[in-house]
Amino acid sequence: MSNGIVYLVGAGPGDPSLITLRGVECLKKADVVVYDYLANELLLSHAPASAERIYAGKIGGRHNQGQDEINSLLVAKGRDGKIVVRLKGGDPFVFGRGGEECEALRDAGIPFEVIPGVTAAVGASAYSGIPLTHRDITASVAFVTGQEGKGKEESNIDWDRLSLGGGTVVFYMGVTTLRNNMQRMMTHGRSPDTPVALVRWATTPCQQVLVGTLADIADKAESSGFKPPAVTIVGEVVALREKLQWFDRRPLCGKKIIVTRAAEQAGEFSGSLAARGATVLECPTIRLAEPESWQLLDLAIRDLPSYNWVVLTSGNAVRYFFQRMNTLGADARALANCRICAVGPKTADEIRSFGIKPDLIPADYTAEGVVHEFSRLDMQNMRVLFPRADRARNVIPSELKRMGAHVDSPVAYRNIFPERLPPETLFALEKRSVDCITFTSSSTVQNLAAMLGEELMLDMLKGVVVASIGPITSKSCRDLGLKVDIEPASYTLAALAAALEAHFS
Repeated sequence: MSNGIVYLVGAGPGDPSLITLRGVECLKKADVVVYDYLANELLLSHAPASAERIYAGKIGGRHNQGQDEINSLLVAKGRDGKIVVRLKGGDPFVFGRGGEECEALRDAGIPFEVIPGVTAAVGASAYSGIPLTHRDITASVAFVTGQEGKGKEESNIDWDRLSLGGGTVVFYMGVTTLRNNMQRMMTHGRSPDTPVALVRWATTPCQQVLVGTLADIADKAESSGFKPPAVTIVGEVVALREKLQWFDRRPLCGKKIIVTRAAEQAGEFSGSLAARGATVLECPTIRLAEPESWQLLDLAIRDLPSYNWVVLTSGNAVRYFFQRMNTLGADARALANCRICAVGPKTADEIRSFGIKPDLIPADYTAEGVVHEFSRLDMQNMRVLFPRADRARNVIPSELKRMGAHVDSPVAYRNIFPERLPPETLFALEKRSVDCITFTSSSTVQNLAAMLGEELMLDMLKGVVVASIGPITSKSCRDLGLKVDIEPASYTLAALAAALEAHFS
């Protein structure tokens, strides 16, 4: 079999959005991904579902596989004709042992390519607000390993030049040898008052920064229980952090928030919270599915010219409705005789994406708001199509019928709840490490209660801030015994994110 190819891809320092476009391209075509402890596992989602995923990092603080084993694995997979991505934290050629892996591949005749990544020092510098160089302070920077290898009798580091050069020094993997390394720098002439910063889990929501001096940073690290992985930045530039820090000043920094939306919907809202500094745990309590039968919706779509109004109350309803229209060979022209009601700006945006401008957007983004708007119109003998979720409230069809309208409300999609919570979410709730949980519909809170049981849910959410998107969802929370702490004035995800920011600020 012809040889494959191995891509050594720098995964960056932790934030999954910091990987290069070329790195993502390689992951998308991978047959095999061999990944490290420091490579964010979220990056594995870029690889095809069929790709083999092999963990070559640490388990219990010890390496899962030795370097020779990893080299042999890469060679073997390459010889099998596979496209292999070796996903390495940071940059493959900066303390990543990428050079050794490339040597093994070259010796075996396996083609390879190296895709650089944001190395930990650069990521830690940017996200802690500590520039590694500065025109008024220093024009040089050195990257140094904090651990030269076990059993090594003599150091390869020129401690005199490193200590007396005056430039910024960044130690990788140096937490366990911190006291020794700081002492060596002082012994070789660096001032004990030189500022030092430890940056742990740089660029991630878990980032921690500890600032001190050469003389006291080791004591501070021990007393605070500061653990690896971290880089150590030594130099006068550390003093700039007080002025330039930005990442850990974001309003939700350090807050752990559970998002209970359906997996396919959670991304944008989760991203908005993460951009504000939160650690987001996605815990889908809803899974969207097609209706058990399309019969009623299909009949309505084929009869669209006879309807006066189509009422769409969510982005999900819009997507499922138009997808079904497309399946039946219909397009926007079938709605020529219909006026469109969109409940909320996000629903309206979804409708516009299909080339249609909504005729009515209620000021109140609830079923009651829809009813109020239609009460101003003459609905006698109007035909209304209301494509809905299987568990949608009956307010709209029942009230419009009272006004004299003829309403058809076929199911366009179903809300199904998963059987269990993601293990990381359950673990966080058990540890009492969750700060807030968000509910964006009655179904999300009702399904969580069904998954956990009402008593256990109430116990696990003691002391957790409950954020609800609007009054209907809030009522469902209170009916189950939950106290609602946050409810935005406008019932949108953007407003909910802003309300969370205001609450925790």
